[in-house]
Parts: sequence; C-alpha cells; structure tokens
Amino acid sequence: MRGGYKKKVGMKKVLIIEKQLAARELLLNLLKGKELQLFTVEEGMDALELLQKRSFDLILSDLKGIQALDRLNRRPLNAPIVQLSSEGEPLQKDIEHLLKKPFSEASVTSLLMELLKNKKKRMVIAESPAMKKILREVEMIAKSHSNVFIFGESGTGKEVIAGLIHEHSRRKEHPFIPVNCAALPDTLIESEFFGHEKGAFTGALQRRIGRFERADRGTLLLDEISEIPFALQAKLLRVVQEQEFERVGGCESVSVDVRLISTSNREMKEALDEKAFRSDLYYRLNVIPIYLPPLRERKEDILPLAKHFIREVSAQNQIPLKTLSKEGEEKLLAYPWPGNIRELRNVVEHGVVMDYSETIESDHLLIHFKKSAAYLPSMTIKELEKKHILGTLDRLRGNRTHAAKVLGISVRTLRNKLKEYKV
Repeated sequence: MRGGYKKKVGMKKVLIIEKQLAARELLLNLLKGKELQLFTVEEGMDALELLQKRSFDLILSDLKGIQALDRLNRRPLNAPIVQLSSEGEPLQKDIEHLLKKPFSEASVTSLLMELLKNKKKRMVIAESPAMKKILREVEMIAKSHSNVFIFGESGTGKEVIAGLIHEHSRRKEHPFIPVNCAALPDTLIESEFFGHEKGAFTGALQRRIGRFERADRGTLLLDEISEIPFALQAKLLRVVQEQEFERVGGCESVSVDVRLISTSNREMKEALDEKAFRSDLYYRLNVIPIYLPPLRERKEDILPLAKHFIREVSAQNQIPLKTLSKEGEEKLLAYPWPGNIRELRNVVEHGVVMDYSETIESDHLLIHFKKSAAYLPSMTIKELEKKHILGTLDRLRGNRTHAAKVLGISVRTLRNKLKEYKV
C-alpha cells in the first residue's frame, strides 16, 4: 500500500514504512491533522522508488524497513529515522529515536515536535538528479575512511557536503575542523597546521596545538587546498602518508588519526601543469573525487533553495513568512547564478528584509541581467569566472576586500586571480 495527501507549500514530508496494516492506519490517523504530507509503504524495498524521487523531513520505519535500507546503503542523510518498535524488539544500530507500539497521540506529537522543529542545521536541498546522485554517493563515502576531494565553483556548497560526510561517518563523535588555506598568511600556515612549541619563533610564548592535532580521530577540512605554499606541500604529504608530524620548533613526533577532505574551486590540472601543486600530494588527497555542479546546471534546486532561504531569513529576523510571486520565481530561474548558492541566498535575504509586503515580487529581487550575454554557452567556465570577478570588482570600485567577500573567496585568492588575468 502506498498513500499520500495533497501537498501544501511548506508542509513537512513524512515517509512511513510499516508492514502491519493496523499500526500503519493508527499512525495515519494520529498524523492526519498535523499539516504533514504523508507517504506510506509496507516494506523498505517499496520505499526505494520514493527515496529516488524526493527528499523527506522524517522517516518512521519498522525494524525490517530500516534493515532493508541499510543493506542497500539507502538510508537518507537529511532525514532522521524513527524506529517503530514492537515489544522486546532490539533498537537497530545507529538509530537514535524510538516510537513504541501501540502508538499514543501524546508520544507521536512529542516526537514530531522534537524532530521536525529541531532538525539538524546542516541540510542539503536536493531536487535535481545531479544532487540526488551526489547524496547517494555521500551515503557510501561517509562509511569509509578514505580521503575526499570536492571540486566546484565558489558558492556551490562544498563545505556543507564535507560536513555532511563527517556527520554521517563513524568519526561523527569526534571533531570536524575546517581550515581555509587561502586565508592563512604563508608565514603562519605551518604553525596553524601542525602547532608550535614555546619559543619556536618570536611571539611563540606558549605551546600551541595545530589543526591536525585538534582533528585527531575526526575530520580535517582543507578548504581551498590549492592555495597551500609549495614549500609546505612536502611536509603535508608526509602527514597524509604517515599520519605523524613534528610541531614547529619541536623534535617529538605527534601521531594522529585524521580523515582529510579537501576542496578547490580552481582547475587542479592547471595547478599540476604549472608545478604549483605536487602531483604526489594531489593523488593522495584525491582518493574519492566529488564534483559539485554549479547552480545553473541544476535548475530544479533553485526554487526549493530560495523557499528554504525565505523561511530561514524570515525566522532569523522575526518577519512573517513571505512567498515568491510567479514573476519572481521566473526571474530566479532565468538568471545564471555565477555566484551559485551563496549569491542566491544574498538575493533572497535582500528581498525578504528590504520589502514589507507579503509577496516577494520580481522587482524586489536584486538581479541585473544587463550582462547576461556573458553567460552564453560558447564561453568557457574560466572566461565566465574572469568576467564575473572583474565585473564585481568594477561595481565595487576596485575594493578588493569587499569584492572578495561578495565573491565568497579570500583576498589572497582574488589577488592570485588578478595576477593570473594580468590586472
């Protein structure tokens, strides 16, 4: 049996996997009046088709349903799972929430309030086939300890995917330490990575623990890895290979157990060809590659993301929830989003905060199409990036600090790009 109720905007989606007809019908009756979009199936195998097509905010499943999803590596990352448990039945591994049969209205309501209102902050909106495929891959990647390299333009959500991998890995109880390699001065980056001993250099007044040590038994995110100075890459290679290092100014080896996730918005082939990045280090880091496509290549995600940001910004600013007009939706879909998700959020936030009506109209969305010819398919990604960077810098009258913030990159990366463009 499979069922669903008519969808309303903003309704939470709940999937019920339950073999027993009586238990399934009882749950449906208890949930009917709670502004939820409900789907029901009898077995885990029956849920696969639904999970391929859509995402859910919550899954309620009997033990066999959970076991079926686990066997096929199809447990969704973004939805908490509640085990519908019979008397004496064991709690399935890695399941944190339990609902005992026979269900009562009080227990169901309490659980819904806890899970739907306090859902994890790190969330990926995935309605496009490309992003659904990536999330399915992430489910498998999270179970391993292999190093991961995430590629993609600025603003595509690389750090979110990295965090998602950590949160669903066996390392989730240990630290997730991000470090932006481009934001660290060359003179301090080694100390940031590996720490230093007291007196190692002027100003080193006490021992400092580096990012690798802090991430022990957890995950270290090396954001914009291509910006690491070449001279430091040999030492980093040794740490990747042997999982040990010495602090700056020290002689004692420190052993760690760290999973590395690296990201880059740069074309790494160029960095390798130019000898700006060691190929042996790159291949050690790039065991499992993930490519995040730009927003213009996954248009199915634009409106769901926009509506999510409207809800988020409205709640943060204590503003009544607004809706997008039809013309506003069309404008968002027509724009090529060179700044990707980060730019979309900025546009939505401006529309929510700066307009006082209940509906966000097309005119309220701060998007300019006058340079739309710059985004014709005949141009390469590199040419698009150059036009976007130079155009942003021009609009901000050459203010590099402000331009880097708007572009979502570091001032150092912007400086390197301008040097590359010979500006």
